[in-house]
Amino acid sequence: MSKDSNGYKILTDNRKARYLYEILDTYEAGIELKGTEVKSIRAGRSNLQDGYALVRDGEVWLINVHISPYENTSNFFNHDPRRTRKLLLHRQEINKLIGQVEQKGLTLVPLRMYLKRGRVKVMIGLARGKKLHDKRETIRRRDDARSMQRALKQF
Repeated sequence: MSKDSNGYKILTDNRKARYLYEILDTYEAGIELKGTEVKSIRAGRSNLQDGYALVRDGEVWLINVHISPYENTSNFFNHDPRRTRKLLLHRQEINKLIGQVEQKGLTLVPLRMYLKRGRVKVMIGLARGKKLHDKRETIRRRDDARSMQRALKQF
């Protein structure tokens, strides 16, 4: 859990999404949570790895994101870890997403979960899946950058 330069506290980061997808656009969305979910997220016990978002009936839903049950609460009051959660976006943003997801065949993936002014926010990305050769090129670029940094350090 690190603090970003803008004063946001990053709670969870989905680094695998940037490897598997080409991110075309990002959106900041609020998320509808229960009390025990907020406490668990603040404790850093959430996972965005397998998550994705869908636009259904004019609303955006976050699916398959794991938020662990809060340990200091009884099971009666706790939440389901993988329940479907509603994302809060402006109507214009939702309409734009509907057009791009349905017509261009793009995907919505959660990239980061963070606190902004005490509220939990999710950054979702409009993404296109990378092909195998794109992934290899990403790895090659990263390795080249590392080797250049190493070479510059030696001199």
